[in-house]
Amino acid sequence: MSWSSRLEGVAPFRVMNLLEAAQAREAAGHDVIHLEIGEPDFPTPAPIVEAGQQALNAGHTRYTPAAGLPALREAIAAHYAECFGVSVAPERILVTPGASGALLLASQLLVESGDRVLMADPTYPCNRHFMALAGAAIDAVPVGEESGWQLDAGLVATHWREDTRLAMLATPSNPTGHMLNADQLGDVAGAVAERGGHLLVDEIYQGLSYDLAPLSAASVAPGAFVVNSFSKYFGMTGWRLGWLVAPEAAVEPLSRLAQNVFLAASTPAQHAALAAFCPECRDILEQRRIELQRRRDALLDGLASLGLAPSLPPQGAFYLWLDISRYSSDSEAFCRQLLEEENIAITPGTDFALQGGERHVRIAFTTDVGRLEEAVGRLERFLARRKGTR
Repeated sequence: MSWSSRLEGVAPFRVMNLLEAAQAREAAGHDVIHLEIGEPDFPTPAPIVEAGQQALNAGHTRYTPAAGLPALREAIAAHYAECFGVSVAPERILVTPGASGALLLASQLLVESGDRVLMADPTYPCNRHFMALAGAAIDAVPVGEESGWQLDAGLVATHWREDTRLAMLATPSNPTGHMLNADQLGDVAGAVAERGGHLLVDEIYQGLSYDLAPLSAASVAPGAFVVNSFSKYFGMTGWRLGWLVAPEAAVEPLSRLAQNVFLAASTPAQHAALAAFCPECRDILEQRRIELQRRRDALLDGLASLGLAPSLPPQGAFYLWLDISRYSSDSEAFCRQLLEEENIAITPGTDFALQGGERHVRIAFTTDVGRLEEAVGRLERFLARRKGTR
């Protein structure tokens, strides 16, 4: 049986196989430390849950407009004004089923077969896959510490081709946790605009920043398409709710796409998300951000003692991107053996990087400091055994 050739550009997400193996070990009685999945151990904040329950009790289960609940679009617009000092008309905001829904809309609007898309390597693999499904060719530009693990204006200029249509950024990024500042964002936006292209910015970890103030491309590059989500900062992963900020001229075709592709995002989830911006919820979220920074710092300290801490620490999100080339040139085997021998689940770099992924792994600091310290101890034993066999 044959399938669409578009699927050839979509690779499996290897971490899901590792998660399945980790869960099987847990079921067999092993004490597994989960550092593989991008989902902190915090529950959805109580005000959001209560608002969702109230919405259900009130019968808010019917369709909303395709672009989202008007009150939620207004609340998101107010969020941009309050936090980033930028005026974004609610009409430019489309509420979607997760950030994935926003990426789907953007990819279908912005690229077509034969177009080329620039993005950093490493990056979140679904960013590549959405564009590949739209028929685009991906130019994955290798990045490293010299560019802060991000595309910069120079890289855009060097790698832009005649048929390049779109550049995509992610800040803070997954898997490296690195960010672009306002000047860097502005320079990239200028380089893209000079070449007549579009800029798409993934900001789903926005708000989870530790060394730089949160920033939105909406305040630096008004013509950019900006993807965001209630999953990461707001703790609503399973509610499946995100949004897309688009230039005014793009709203009508995007709405038309939304009407046909998914009709509307979940109504109870949209009502619940209204509470995400209340003062009580903001206090909870800020405390969680502080806790994640504490976890990052504890993990960096522990890895430094093993000589594994990155020299350029992540500024946001909740990931560390580690070079394991001293110990292995096969990150998938490394992660599998680490799970089997020490019951630590981390993610192979091959999920994220087309070049160099076999020499890197991603660790998610999504569990408490005590468990992270235990993980460092187990990792030390594991590495000591590998050092002795090399």
